[in-house]
Amino acid sequence: MYRAPLWRRALPNERDDVMSNISLTGRSLVCGSAQGELLYTDVGLSFWGGVDPFSGEIIDCHHPLRGQCLAGRILALPSGRGSCTGSSVLLELLTGDNAPAALIFADQEEILTLGVIVAETLFKSSIPVVCVGPKAFTTLRQRRFARIENEKISLFDTLPLGDWAAKVNNTDSHPSTPAPFSPKPSRVSLSESDHALLSGHHGKAAQEAMRIVLRMAELQGADQLIDISQAHIDGCIYTGPASLRFAEQLVEWGAQVRVPTTLNSISVDQCRWRAQGIDPAFGEPASALGNAYMAMGAQLSYTCAPYLLDSAPKAGDQVVWAESNAVVYANSVLAARTLKYPDYLDICIALTGRAPLVGTHRDQGRFATLRIDIKPLDTLDDAFWPLLGYHVGLLCGSEIPLLCGLEETAPSRDDLKAFGAAFATTSAAPMFHISQITPEAMSESQALGELPPSRVLAIEPDDLLASWYELDHAETPQVDLVCLGNPHFSLSECAALAALCSGRRKHPDVAIAVTLGRAVYADASAAGYVTTLERFGAQLINDTCWCMLGEPVVPTTARTLMTNSGKYAHYAPGLVGRQVHFGNLAECVETACSGEASGRLPTWLTAAATRQGAH
Repeated sequence: MYRAPLWRRALPNERDDVMSNISLTGRSLVCGSAQGELLYTDVGLSFWGGVDPFSGEIIDCHHPLRGQCLAGRILALPSGRGSCTGSSVLLELLTGDNAPAALIFADQEEILTLGVIVAETLFKSSIPVVCVGPKAFTTLRQRRFARIENEKISLFDTLPLGDWAAKVNNTDSHPSTPAPFSPKPSRVSLSESDHALLSGHHGKAAQEAMRIVLRMAELQGADQLIDISQAHIDGCIYTGPASLRFAEQLVEWGAQVRVPTTLNSISVDQCRWRAQGIDPAFGEPASALGNAYMAMGAQLSYTCAPYLLDSAPKAGDQVVWAESNAVVYANSVLAARTLKYPDYLDICIALTGRAPLVGTHRDQGRFATLRIDIKPLDTLDDAFWPLLGYHVGLLCGSEIPLLCGLEETAPSRDDLKAFGAAFATTSAAPMFHISQITPEAMSESQALGELPPSRVLAIEPDDLLASWYELDHAETPQVDLVCLGNPHFSLSECAALAALCSGRRKHPDVAIAVTLGRAVYADASAAGYVTTLERFGAQLINDTCWCMLGEPVVPTTARTLMTNSGKYAHYAPGLVGRQVHFGNLAECVETACSGEASGRLPTWLTAAATRQGAH
């Protein structure tokens, strides 16, 4: 059981009368106290794909803190970003030995905060979490040490000596014995059925779920809960023993979902993982985790693209979706309404059918505050959209952007899927607007809510070129693996790939694999696309996705991979330790046939490269 270090041993030249240089008062999101070395960054961090859940090392190769270890340190970052699974990674750390001692955020953060709340509620392990606001956050930059006591933060250049000790809240209680329920006054208006859930009338699982929902609602500033029509669960991704313990505990308590519920990609192809050579030490618990959520009444969907299912929500539907790309697509393209829900809060809401009425569930929470002007480019291909999404996400942080200048581009649903997945990787925002393309941006005033934007930015081709080289960074042209389907391929993407592969055969030294949901696989098989792709030499994988796949599906001998996914080009170096080439779908197929990436830039970037004298 993790216990936060109380202090660092003093060096001989340290004085015992060093005073705090700065004292701050923030908002305590999770109470507690801690003291230790401060690890500061002004760049958001996704714990999934960015932090090793067992060692605490930062593995995101694009992040300035890459290689640093969180264990025992106070992590200060403006916000989380990217994956909803960050809460699950933090839960693994908190139930292990390498958790941070505390978290300090500039803005209110929900994904990582929820991970701490679940660890505290079910596993009796906790760390303090404090939000200080953007202005105060900048004062942390040059400080080496911090002490947190609930909402109060003291900053030091040298850690003071003395007998101060953190009040450690952790216990060795078994997760099946949560803290006794004692109702507290709440600002959230509760219905009679809410009180019944909270009092345990519908069983312990629903009671514990409602407690977590209510606690998050209070942190979010909600004054009421709403009924939701469906849920999509991301917590079925296996991040380690704690993720399985959480789900099996709910099953033991008799958990049953109260709304139609789909499941995200799990961490293995449930029917083929043994044949794929996956170690049973991983395959068995990963498959068992999917089974645990199905035991709660969820549907066997196993896809990270639930918007491709017949059950996809309609405009205005109030839903609870996790999985970052799905959240962004639901809000932006379908005009459904969901927050970017953390893993574990998703199932808690599915068990209660109730969600906080905040953020993008409300009209006011869906307006853009940032306008981004994009210079029109000619002869765009399908690599433009994931690259643009990746770059826009880096610019906007948690702000909802309105993109202007793309009105004549006519992106397909697949283009918007690729844009949204990359955007959700680098931002914390739950949605985007594209002028005259997405349904809530038929005019600028509609997207902005009749208000002027708080900021206006512009993207030039040179900016996109820099992001291209960030994603397409492999040192050698040789490619050993082509990775397609992150997010899961649609039927139209299967058709496009089959047309490119028809009558051809991949290079014998290159592996190519496509991940897709079972429903799309069945349709692609009926259309003959699966046969064409298998003749080409492609492996088709169901149930899981590239962000969960490792060796041996990623061959142990592979050193470099290629993908058309901005999302996977970002995450792959940290997740599987390989270098990456990035390009459009046609380039991926050509590379699969030749064994080497061409290194060609798309025509819409060549002018920028020429100006810079690049390549």
